[in-house]
Amino acid sequence: MQYPFVVYAIITGVLIALCSSLLGVTLVLKRFSYIGDGLSHVAFGAMAIASILNITNDMPLILCITIVCAILLLCTGQNVKIKGDTSIAMMSVGAMAIGYLLINVFSTSANLAGDVCSTLFGATSILTLSKSDVVLCIVLSAIVILLFTICYQKIFAVTFDETFAKAIGTKVSAYNFLIAVVTAVIIVLSMRLVGTLLITALVIFPGVSAMRVCKSFRSVTICAAIISVICAVLGLFVSILAGTPVGSTIVAADIVAFGVFSLVGYLKKR
Repeated sequence: MQYPFVVYAIITGVLIALCSSLLGVTLVLKRFSYIGDGLSHVAFGAMAIASILNITNDMPLILCITIVCAILLLCTGQNVKIKGDTSIAMMSVGAMAIGYLLINVFSTSANLAGDVCSTLFGATSILTLSKSDVVLCIVLSAIVILLFTICYQKIFAVTFDETFAKAIGTKVSAYNFLIAVVTAVIIVLSMRLVGTLLITALVIFPGVSAMRVCKSFRSVTICAAIISVICAVLGLFVSILAGTPVGSTIVAADIVAFGVFSLVGYLKKR
């Protein structure tokens, strides 16, 4: 804890874990789990564009492109000709392919394979987190948590019964739009820690684990947040001590937690 990069990693990991778990419960219950995977591939394509343009601070560009694609996914998902899962798959595969193509054609890096692997699976070292990354993470995480707290009742209604929510005057489209944008923000925040291919696990596993034991929406959300934060901190410390990749270690901790909670849920039913 005496080293700044360790403190940066813990702050970032805790905030990302907390935000992803809060929204992850809603995404799982609305069966939007795959949207996280789709947007993470879009973020990879955006990072490739930033790389070939030699943009040092690429976070704003990646964030803007990912948010725009989240809005497009929401709009095309309501199109009767292109269903939601189809549009996500098209955008996901297309962004990944175009991003990798651009990196190969225009990249000047001497270690192309290492750069791509680091982007897909997360940085192999927590030394890559800068002070500006931590500040941006704190600001965006605070916004996400504040929005979730303020809109909790509306998100709850939209998650379980959109028809009833619309009948009582809730602007369902607006809150679905909010969920999509917040998801995009969380995806971009998570990229440097766990990589584009592992972000979905960070969003899904804590919520699914909590559902093995808890029943109400509030209890599942709180339990998922606790699980996610504990797994993130545990994964970070194991990664520091054992020298393992940060993202993979955190996801492994989430998988272990899922196994434990599944066992507890099974014993409770018995």
